[in-house]
Amino acid sequence: MRTRIARLVAVLAALAALFAAPGLTTSPAQAAATSAQAADDWNPPANLVQPLNEVWNHVESTYPDLYGFRNYGWDQVMANKGSINYCVRWESDAPVTAALRDRIHTALKKQFGKWTAAMVEGGTGHNAWPYTTVPVNIVGWAVKDRSTLQWTDNSVHIYAGNLDGGGAPQCAPDCGRFFHQDGNYSKCPGGASRHYDQSLWLTKGFQGGAGGDWGQRVGQEYFTGALDQENIHIYLHEVGHTFGLDDFYDWTPTGQCCFLMNAGSAVQITEFDKWMFRDFWRHVKSRYGF
Repeated sequence: MRTRIARLVAVLAALAALFAAPGLTTSPAQAAATSAQAADDWNPPANLVQPLNEVWNHVESTYPDLYGFRNYGWDQVMANKGSINYCVRWESDAPVTAALRDRIHTALKKQFGKWTAAMVEGGTGHNAWPYTTVPVNIVGWAVKDRSTLQWTDNSVHIYAGNLDGGGAPQCAPDCGRFFHQDGNYSKCPGGASRHYDQSLWLTKGFQGGAGGDWGQRVGQEYFTGALDQENIHIYLHEVGHTFGLDDFYDWTPTGQCCFLMNAGSAVQITEFDKWMFRDFWRHVKSRYGF
C-alpha cells in the first residue's frame, strides 16, 4: 500500500511540475504519448538486444572521448543540414578519364548511401533521424600531376601539386572540415560550398583500408576494380568507422560471428551492423536536440 501511495504522489508531483512549467504548450497526455513514442523508437530484434548492449558497453569503456568528440559522420551530416561533401585524393599515376571519374562518383554515392539508408524505416528516419536521403557531393579532386586527370570540363575543382607532409595529394586544407571543425571556410577557394567533410583517398598499391572522421583510404586498384560490384566492402567498413563504429579484432558480441565491422567476415552491411549504426545515433542524437 505504501508503495502504491508513494507512486501516486510521484505521479501527481510530476503532473504538477508539468502544469507549472513556464511556456508549457504540451498537455500531460501529449507528454506521456511523446515519451511512449520515444521509447518505442528503439526496438531492435530481441536476439540483438544483448550483443548491442555489449557493444555499447565496450565502446563506452574504450573510447577516450566518446561523447565529447564532435566530428563523427553524424556531426558532418547535421552541420550540412543533410548532405556530405567529398574530396577524391588520387594518389596514383594511373590516368583518369572523364568516364572513369564519373563511375567513381556514381559508386561513391551509391556505397555511402547504403549506410544512410540503414537509418530509414518505412520511408521515415529511424529514432528521430531527420533525413531520408543524404546526398553526396564531390567537390574536388587532388592529384600530383594535372595531366593524370584526362578531362577538360570544370565540373569539379582540381587541386594539382598540393601535397601533404607524406607527399600525397590533398584538397586544400583551408576547405577541409577535419582542419576547420568550427565551420570557418573563409579561406577556402570557392567558399563554404566547396568545403569537403571527408576524403576518398585512393592510393596505388595500398592494402586493406583505413577510416576515420577525415574519410576513408583504400587501394586505388581495389576501388576502381570494384566499381561494378554491389558492395565495395572495404570502403563500406571504413565508412562505419567514420560514423564511430568500432573494430572487432579481439572479441565478438554474443551470438554474432559475421558482420561487416568484423573485418573479413561479411561483405555487406548486415542486420547487426545496421542496428549498431542506429545505436550510435541513439546515443548521440541528444546533442542535436532530438
